[in-house]
Amino acid sequence: MELTLNHFLFVSGILFAIGLSGVLLRRNLIVIFMCLELMLAAANLTLVAFSRFNLQDGQPDYDGHVLLFFIITVAAAEVAVGLAIIVALFRNRETTDVTKINSMKF
Repeated sequence: MELTLNHFLFVSGILFAIGLSGVLLRRNLIVIFMCLELMLAAANLTLVAFSRFNLQDGQPDYDGHVLLFFIITVAAAEVAVGLAIIVALFRNRETTDVTKINSMKF
C-alpha cells in the first residue's frame, strides 16, 4: 500500500487534535508548552507533506522544506524564552499550575 497525502494529513490532524486538547484541558504550564510544540510539529508535517506531493516538472517542490527550517528556528527561540518564563514563574510563585497564576504581579 502506498502512502498518499491523505495519510499524512490524517496523522497531522490527529497530532494537532491531541495538542489542542492538551492545551485546553491541562493545567500544568510545562505540559501546555509541550502540547503547543506538538501542534507546531503537526503543522510542520503538513507543510512537508504538501511540499512532497506538489510536483513541479516531476520533482517535489521543496518550498515547504525551506519554510520548515525557519519554523524550527523560531520554535527553538520560543522554547528558550518560554522555558525561561516558566522557570521565573516557578521561582516566584513556586507552582506551575495555571489556575494559581492569576495576575502578572509578583
